[in-house]
Amino acid sequence: MIEFYKMNGSGNDFIILDNRDLSLDVGDLAEFASNVCQRRFSVGADGLVVIEPSNIADFKWRFFNSDGSVAEMCGNAARCVARFAYMKGIAGETMCWETLAGIISAEVDGDVAKVKLTDPSPVKTDVKIESNGNFFVADAVDTGVPHAVVFVDDLDQCDVYHHGRMIRRHECFAPQGTNADFAAVIDRHKIKVRTYERGVEDETLACGTGIVATTLAAAQRNLVESPVDVLAQSGETLRVYFENNNGLWREIYLEGRVKMVYHGFLFEEAYKS
Repeated sequence: MIEFYKMNGSGNDFIILDNRDLSLDVGDLAEFASNVCQRRFSVGADGLVVIEPSNIADFKWRFFNSDGSVAEMCGNAARCVARFAYMKGIAGETMCWETLAGIISAEVDGDVAKVKLTDPSPVKTDVKIESNGNFFVADAVDTGVPHAVVFVDDLDQCDVYHHGRMIRRHECFAPQGTNADFAAVIDRHKIKVRTYERGVEDETLACGTGIVATTLAAAQRNLVESPVDVLAQSGETLRVYFENNNGLWREIYLEGRVKMVYHGFLFEEAYKS
């Protein structure tokens, strides 16, 4: 049996495995991730995180979306992992670890985790997207993974699933595709965001990198200023901090509560097809 932990960050849920001894032997990890992340058939989650040793940081992670695809970064998973690492004694209250997006640093205070993200790409505004009669103007930015942000008048009535699926695979973002965020600005320190996530292939209750991407797109348009409280679809609020350094967005932090949900063991039946 395989020991695992289940954590939740603002409605984004993750399975976390401590594989620092490199004893995990499940064959293809992508297939394993896809199987254990299936809701109703196994544990179910938006993603899988495998913690492994590092020579240059406190540890490194391998992150998989629920469909088994590899993602460079995930903001809410990073917050969950930070608290997990502190609770398990893997790292102190401040820490850093390796990801495919670069070194991520974080600090933990109780159930609140504050993660410093890697520097994003410049925000590309006014990307025109048209498909089957639908027309959108998006802002594109990579906050560890690519995002396309669309500001809408009525976020509650927005068809995030169908519009998001179209934007996610649009030729503008080929070949890797993009995550699609739909947002409404409430005031200069508050916005609301809904996200269609690549790799999950559906709307999720929260997306950390999407929340950051949307905040930076709004800041690029001079609609908000740091810090910004962002209301996710889960109903929870995360806070984003950022600075403008000669036209580039830097010193970006994502802060919010995370929950340790449960600890258990996977039988082989949970991950074998």
